[in-house]
Amino acid sequence: MTFASIAAVTTTLILVAVFLALVLNLDQMARNIEQDVQISTLIELTADEDQIVELGEEIEQIDGVAEVQFSSNDNELKSLIDSMGDDGQAWVMLEQDNPLNHVYIVEAGIPEETEAIANQISELDSVEDVLYGQEVVDRLFQFNNYARAIGMALIIALVFTAIFLISNTIKITIIARSTEIGIQKLVGATNSFIRWPFFVEGALLGILGSITPMAVIVGGYYYIYHNLPGITNTFRFIDLLPFNPFAWQLSGMVLLIGAVIGVWGSVMSVRKFLKV
Repeated sequence: MTFASIAAVTTTLILVAVFLALVLNLDQMARNIEQDVQISTLIELTADEDQIVELGEEIEQIDGVAEVQFSSNDNELKSLIDSMGDDGQAWVMLEQDNPLNHVYIVEAGIPEETEAIANQISELDSVEDVLYGQEVVDRLFQFNNYARAIGMALIIALVFTAIFLISNTIKITIIARSTEIGIQKLVGATNSFIRWPFFVEGALLGILGSITPMAVIVGGYYYIYHNLPGITNTFRFIDLLPFNPFAWQLSGMVLLIGAVIGVWGSVMSVRKFLKV
């Protein structure tokens, strides 16, 4: 039964650990995507240098603005040409008479405040237009919020499932000793005297059951982290959490969860047998 308890802890904690690592990394990727959201402030073509400088200062003073970068129309044209590859050569003729606007590229300290900041910028003088992909950004933030909520709900549900399964497995081992517990109660043993050995045993079962999940986390995450450079270079938003300290922190969390679940299962299971 001890082996069965350890096996139950191991199996459930592997599921919890893998899913927790997945959810935390997906949250990191969502944050990276959110951080890439920028506000392009198109400056009026008629604005002179002083007005452009003044506009930049006004944008920097808006609450929530983290960074403001100026991009001249020459830089904008060069970026446009580079982004179009071979087709961009058709735009080279515009270098002599550049029709593009100077642009201030603005980043919000909190991505969710992008829309509010964009609305404030649009009301400033010398601003021709403000672009940040409103519909796409709103859907992105909404999707990320839903994904985080669903991920946390699934993790909580999985942890409670683990508690249920492990506590029931431990309960079977305690049922086998119900006669001993009853005898101890009848000869005058206190509840704490009876409970403490089960308390320690539950903690040890949880810790022993955590060893394999910890090894899976450290070994598996090390392999994945060091064998995905091609994907992360292609898709910049796929940025896994660093192996160190994430793998060790997650291993510590699994160890703690295992110990707590083991203690909880033992304490809750032995409680009914103390009523003699």
